[in-house]
Parts: sequence; C-alpha cells; structure tokens
Amino acid sequence: CTMNNCESEEIVEAANIAISNLLPTKSRSLYDIAYNRFKKWCAEKNFQVYSENVLLAYFSENAKNYKSSTLWAQYSMVKSCLIIYDNIDISKFPKLIAFLKRTGDGYQAKKSKILTKSEIDRFLSSADDKEFLMIKVGLILGIAGACRTDELVNLTVDDIEDVGSSLILKFQTLRQRFHESLWLPMWEICLNCFENTCPFVLPTSSISAFFCTTKQENPVGKNAMGKIPSVVASYLKLPDVACYTGHCLRRSSATLLADAGVDITTIKRHAGWKSTTVAEGYVENSIENKTKIANQVLEGTTTSAITQKL
Repeated sequence: CTMNNCESEEIVEAANIAISNLLPTKSRSLYDIAYNRFKKWCAEKNFQVYSENVLLAYFSENAKNYKSSTLWAQYSMVKSCLIIYDNIDISKFPKLIAFLKRTGDGYQAKKSKILTKSEIDRFLSSADDKEFLMIKVGLILGIAGACRTDELVNLTVDDIEDVGSSLILKFQTLRQRFHESLWLPMWEICLNCFENTCPFVLPTSSISAFFCTTKQENPVGKNAMGKIPSVVASYLKLPDVACYTGHCLRRSSATLLADAGVDITTIKRHAGWKSTTVAEGYVENSIENKTKIANQVLEGTTTSAITQKL
C-alpha cells in the first residue's frame, strides 16, 4: 500500500498510545471493569453487534439491581470505552437515554448534610483548641476553599502563602484553583495554638505534608480527613451524625455562598465546577434560604397590597 491509502506503523503506534491515555488515570480500572462486564454479558447472550436494543436490554437488566445514579455512572463508563475501543457512540441512542431518565423518576439521591454558619461559629468558638486543632483548621480550609478531602490530604506547607491581608491556597488538581481571603479571624485562633500543640508539619519539618501527626510525622489520611464534618456534628450533638460525610465541606461552602446571595457563576468558579447543574446540586435548600425567600414573598405581597389600596 502507499502512504495515501494506508497508515504507517509509526502512526498506528502513536495513535494507540494516545488512545490508551484517553481514560482517566485515577479511575481507569473502574472503566475497564464496567466495559468488560458489558462485553461478558454480550458474549453470554451471543450478541455480536452493540445496537441500541442490545444496550437497552443490558441496562434494563441492571436496573433491577442498581439505583438510577449507579446506572448513569455505568452508562458513562461504558459509553467512553465503546467510543475508544469500538468507535461506537451510544450517546446518540435516544431510546436508551430516555430509559435511563425514566429510571430516575421518584429517585432522590442521598446527600451529605451541611453545617450552617451558626453551627460552624459555635464549634470554632467553643471546642478546645488543643484537642480539636486539626479539625478546626481542616474545617476552615475545607469550607472556605470548597475543598475535597483528597485536596486537604495532599495539601503541603508550600501550598499556603501568607500575603498579609489574606492567605492563598494552591491545590494540586487537574484544574488548579486559587482561594484568597480565607476566614482570617478564625484562622488566627488556630495559629495561636501552634506553640502548644501542632498536628501539622512546620516549614522546618523533614516532610512537606501540611496535615500530619506530631509524634510520627505521618500525613493525616483521607479517611480521617473525611470524618471532620462528623466530628463537628458529634461535638455539637446534631442528629444523624453519620450523614455528615466528607462532601459536607463543599456542600456547606456552596450553600453558605448561595444564602449570601452570590450568583451561580461565582459559586462555580469558587469550587471549580463547570456544570451549572452540578453546582446547583451542591446547594442545600437551607432554613436560612427558605426564610429569606419567604420574607421576600411577604414583603412583595405587603407592598403590592398597599399599592392597591392607594
């Protein structure tokens, strides 16, 4: 063959290398598991072509055992793998999409509870600094920066810069985010305890992790970091402590901003979300927000009634 009608081995090899990097590195194993499960199911059913009816039958069978959120996650992973490995785009299957949407009718995903501003203030002002120092600083950074637990775990001393009027955090993520003007008054309360007890690595330490134990100098793990909201809820004796998961930090941050009247674009920029739908899903319809809306409705009604009388 000539260069005009076929591809050289070098081009094919370069393309294969590029294709192998299309799936997310961190969760690639999950994508492969979902794809291989689908391929195995097709082999057992003797399906040779991945048509829309085949996909409908597969997800219809899975819908008997999995929730809507899990089905959508499986669909997303199978879709990506089919595009990469088989050059099949199942996102163009309208009946399949309609079926997945119907499985979500009446389904309400479980979400982490949030901490209100009064609850956060109460914990930071009343909890013992020596016993809860790591919890306090983790809570402040997590909510002020809308952080995920893995971002807090990977935080290093060099990632925090004191510029006098504010603190700047630099998170090592795919989309590097910068957060300025953190909760300085409460932050200073925690910094004042460093001389007595310090569960963090100081700049003179031999390792760079910010959150670590004093004795062993081992970085605080993801599980311990994810329990920060539940520790706060337990201290405040709030109901359903187990519902305060690691997502509580980001959800509380987004909700506090929304209650303060911040627009959705600012919330998305703050937390690093691209999708408005995703950002709105993190905002809790809090009591404060309901009260504010009710007051606005009543004020508008009262004003309208007065205008009509005049």
